[in-house]
Amino acid sequence: MKIIIVGLGQTGCALVRELSDAGYDVVVIDKDKGLIEEITDKYNVNGVVGSGAAAETLKKAGADVADALVALTNVDEINLLSCMQGKKMGVRRCAARLILPDLVEEADSLMQEYSIDYLVKPKSDIAEEIYRNIGMPGFVKIEGYFGNSVRMLEVQLLADSPLVGKNLISVRKMSDLKMLICTVLREGKLYVPDGSFVLQAGDEISVMADTDNMGAILEKLGVGRIRSKRIVIVGGGISAEYLIGNLLKDKKEITVLENNIDRCRTLMELFPTVNVVYSEEDVTEVLEEERVGRSDVVVSLTDHDETNLVISMYAWSKNIPSIITRVDRPLHVRLLHQVNMDITVSLTELAVFKMIRFIRNYEVGDAENEVTRFYYLADGKAEAMEFNVRGDFDRMNVRFADTGFRLKKDILIAGIIRDEKLIVPTGDSSIHEGDRVIIVAARKHKVRNLNDIFA
Repeated sequence: MKIIIVGLGQTGCALVRELSDAGYDVVVIDKDKGLIEEITDKYNVNGVVGSGAAAETLKKAGADVADALVALTNVDEINLLSCMQGKKMGVRRCAARLILPDLVEEADSLMQEYSIDYLVKPKSDIAEEIYRNIGMPGFVKIEGYFGNSVRMLEVQLLADSPLVGKNLISVRKMSDLKMLICTVLREGKLYVPDGSFVLQAGDEISVMADTDNMGAILEKLGVGRIRSKRIVIVGGGISAEYLIGNLLKDKKEITVLENNIDRCRTLMELFPTVNVVYSEEDVTEVLEEERVGRSDVVVSLTDHDETNLVISMYAWSKNIPSIITRVDRPLHVRLLHQVNMDITVSLTELAVFKMIRFIRNYEVGDAENEVTRFYYLADGKAEAMEFNVRGDFDRMNVRFADTGFRLKKDILIAGIIRDEKLIVPTGDSSIHEGDRVIIVAARKHKVRNLNDIFA
């Protein structure tokens, strides 16, 4: 499968790494010759120097025989034009990233006008992710990739966790709540555990959980939400704008620190009740002046990882109970977690997950049981995927306990969504046409279709 990637920013480079490692035929386009040389030296990909919106550049990249084009430059208009030009030249499927709110609002009409098959809107997506995690302690993160019915929790087990020392059968018996432990990461090794697996302090677990019972499930996991009345957001960009809109509905007291005076004026006009502070000086001095140590939540949302790391460390030193930090480089995420436990969010990660889903879906062609949602678990060692079940599923209505329903090793059916309700599978469960099925699998299996899960 031949894929053209336009734009070698952080997201473009991260997507190149994932697709190259998976063996795809990748061509990259960027105006920066140095970036092209660097990425083609590092990975088994080809490169073209030029604008991804120019027909001649796309021709050199092989657009006439490409299966997919993904436009990830920092200019929305270039991404739109790249897709339109690519389609005219013969690219079969096109996807683009949109950042500007006014264009995001027109997404549906833009897709039609520019012949785009898929759009990613990471600025609004990351605001939703932060909103879900406001008030959560740093050893827990709530993911929202599976719609409104299901949440995936990522939890690091502390020594005093009620789950430590228990096997998964015992955990299941602790409660009749709809939850299932899907993966365990222990000292860097992935486990897709069975009922006899015993949990230990320090384990990083992923838990499939029913949204309707989230409070009770968190309580069973030994997790409590933190009071989150007073919230400080550092960085007043587009993501912050989306986030503020959500928080004001909950009547939160919000302070925003921003070092661009024009952006400050814009935010004050949009949100008259929000305390917007111009922070031209050293950020830690401004944090002291604004008495950030008295806040319940600090969210670092600047465009610079290094600044966000400093803010996070400052908030940690002041014992802020809930800290959420935007960090786009994996090295910085690991560095931060070595020092303190914050919830981290990444625009790069969000966009890459969604683009991989787009490519996976196109790869299976017209197969009915396609991937509808996708992301990585357990530090990227496992994949979580949601499939819509249609007529070509091989084991329709077969009980999971039957001998004909045998999964490959390190693959788990984590949940069945039927009539918008989560079913946590047991041996008596079966999959019906029209269900949505959530699969967790080690990455080595490269699951593309629901029928791929069987031994």
